Formats: sequence, structure tokens, C-alpha cells
Amino acid sequence: MSLPSGEVQQFFTERQQQQQNNAIPEEILTSISRIGQEQINRDQAYAIQAIRLSLKSKSSYDVLPVSFRLIVLDTSLSVKRALNILLQNSIVSAPLWNSKTSRFAGLLTSADFINVIQYFHRNPEQDQRHNLDRLTLDSLREIEKAIGVEPIEKISTPPFSSIFLACDQMLKTKARRIPLVDEDKATHREIIVSVLTQYRILKFVALNCKETRMLMKPLKDIKFEKKYEELSVARMHTPVRTVINLLATKGISSVPIVDENFKLLNVYEAVDVLSLVKSGINNQELYLTVGQALMKRPDTFEGVYVCTLNDKLATILELIKTSKLHRLFIVDEEGKLLGLLTLSDILRYILFGET
Repeated sequence: MSLPSGEVQQFFTERQQQQQNNAIPEEILTSISRIGQEQINRDQAYAIQAIRLSLKSKSSYDVLPVSFRLIVLDTSLSVKRALNILLQNSIVSAPLWNSKTSRFAGLLTSADFINVIQYFHRNPEQDQRHNLDRLTLDSLREIEKAIGVEPIEKISTPPFSSIFLACDQMLKTKARRIPLVDEDKATHREIIVSVLTQYRILKFVALNCKETRMLMKPLKDIKFEKKYEELSVARMHTPVRTVINLLATKGISSVPIVDENFKLLNVYEAVDVLSLVKSGINNQELYLTVGQALMKRPDTFEGVYVCTLNDKLATILELIKTSKLHRLFIVDEEGKLLGLLTLSDILRYILFGET
């Protein structure tokens, strides 16, 4: 049975009026949203406090896997030989050992190789290939002095000290990894146990702290230090030597590569310098464009990880469980670069945020 047109109109008018009467007032919706946000904030603060307590109660040794391999380099090795060992074993750093003093002698990282490139670029009269064969690891400090670079601190931490202490030391010295060095109580001889990285610590947190699922506050609502500072960027046609200079002078580990619209295309990392040193650090290599240099990157490259300001730490830590990432570039919905979120930012927030 169909209703006359006038009655149909009246029916829909009454129905619309009923829906309007049953609609939740806007002020109530706003109140519900506010209560939900307040709960998220409380959960976030609770989760951070719980994770922080866990880092204070666990030792650095607890983070290490059941089985692992450690490569230690003697300071008498040549830089070229040390580089080949790193590349052959697919590692980007290694602790140093001084066999003359039987003491831990620091950590060899990509920053040391950047210093070598800077030194030879400033001293073109040097026979680079010949000197690379003769240059030993214990002479790297002389190169640091020659180019006016502050020596990297020889920090370490005992393996049974807390994870919190290890993180605090890394953040204070801007280190991305810290060697675990023990001492034989009888002989007082040092023993290099392993190297703890920021990534390994955050993966430990992601796997062992169930509170991470409560970290649902969007990144845009979290105050990360340096998140919005002006980024050093490069283009595909930028010379590699310019990017290396940025890595050295800014003390950063990566330079994002963008197009003319500031859309993120790729990233040039400090570890990409290793293959450059292996080829001999000649001017021809230094004047390659970033695009040409990235073509020589090994297939083991993990890729560029991105996030948005609406992403949550819970999601990022879930990603860290399965992906070996070292930073996330913050982009908008169009892929334009907005900022950078480093593992240091996340660690600093866990250690000192939400107080």
C-alpha cells in the first residue's frame, strides 16, 4: 500500500524531526572526545613510567641474544683492512682493542671513515691509496686533530649495569651504540662483551614490555626534542662530497634526498661512505652525484622508513619488532618531508618524557 504524496512528505518531515531530537548534542560529543583523549594521555603516561621502570630493573646483558658473534679489531690493523672486515661481515662498526695495553680503545664507526675522506679531500697531495694501506686504526686520532674534529668519546658501560644507565650515557654523548666492557676482578683486565645499540634496546622494549600497546598518543601531540628543527637535505644531483660535508659538520647520520617539491625520494646514510672509502676516495668518486652514488649501494639496504604525525609509538615499536630501522622520516599525505624521528628521540622520550 502506498501513501498519498502529502502524507509521504509529512512522514519524512516527522522522521527527520525525530532524528534531530534523538541526535547527541555537539557539546556532549566534544565532552566524550575530551574524555577519550584524557584517557589516552593517562594510558600513555602510565605506559612510559612502566617501561622506564623496566629499563631501570633490567641489565644491559639482558638485552643480548642467547647466541651472538662479536668482531673486535686490533688498533694495529690498517684502515683498509679494517674496512674490508666490516664489509665482509656486513657490519658498520666494531670495538677496538689495543694489544699493547690490553685495553678497550674505543669504537670504530662510519664517522671515522668520514673523517678519513675529509682529511684526504683537504690534502689532495697525499697519495690516498698508498696511505690507506699504511694508515692504521690507532693513527685515526691524528687525523681527527689534523682536521679539527673532536675525538669521539671512548664511552662504555659494564654489562650488568642497567639498560637505563646505558641509554642515558648514549644520549648524553650523542652515541648511537655503546660497548659493554667488563673487568676481570682477579687480573683487572678488560673484557669486551658486546656492543649495545639503540635499535637493539628498542626492539627489546617492543618484545618484552606489553605496555607499548598503550602508547596511542599521535606523534603530533608528543614533544620530541629536535623533531621540527630545520633538516639538512640534498637533491639527486647534489655532489657526494657536499653530502659528506653535511654529515661531518652537522654530526648527523643521514641526509634525506628530496625533489624540487620537497617530496622524499631516498636517503644518503653515513654507512654509504664505507663503499666510497673502499674504492679509494679519489676526486672522481667524490664528484659523483648522490643519484649515481646510490646506484652503487648494496642490495642489503633496508629501505627508507616513513611515518606521519598521526602515527603512534605503539605502531612504530610494532614495526621495530620486525624491521631493522634507524630513523623514520615524517611526511605529509603527499609525501612531502616534514621532519625526522630518530631512535634517540624515542629513547629520550621513554627515559625522560611524561614526567
